[in-house]
Amino acid sequence: MLRIGIISDTHGLLRPEAERQLAGVAHVIHAGDIGRPDVLVGLRRIAPVTAIRGNIDTADWAQRYPDTQVVRLAGRSFYVLHDIQELQIDPASSGIDVVVSGHSHRPRIETSGGVLYLNPGSAGPRRFNLPVTLTILEVTASGLRPVIHQLV
Repeated sequence: MLRIGIISDTHGLLRPEAERQLAGVAHVIHAGDIGRPDVLVGLRRIAPVTAIRGNIDTADWAQRYPDTQVVRLAGRSFYVLHDIQELQIDPASSGIDVVVSGHSHRPRIETSGGVLYLNPGSAGPRRFNLPVTLTILEVTASGLRPVIHQLV
């Protein structure tokens, strides 16, 4: 079994609750709107990180991160982008197992066409009345088990 932490929309805030929830994961995926580079420094203390930039990540430090990225973990292909509305590929025909996005601040777990779509919600400053969340995805021999965790 491989545990993957999926986080998004930190907007410069890496909460202690998020660090505690992510403890022990083998990899972290950040789906953009990082906010500050020290967020990624903190996440890298937990596990290796795959990160893409979101619409607020416009400073010089963020230019080293792509808009989208494909990463292979535990034999599964993950396509990471910030805004699901900007998805320009057909994940199923492209061999993608999991699409990870952020942007909406709304946590979502949905399977369509054999592809798992995950939005971990926002782990940064609370916005509107939306929950503060992240997702832990367990990859096992029998499948994918995502769980959304409310942080505060």
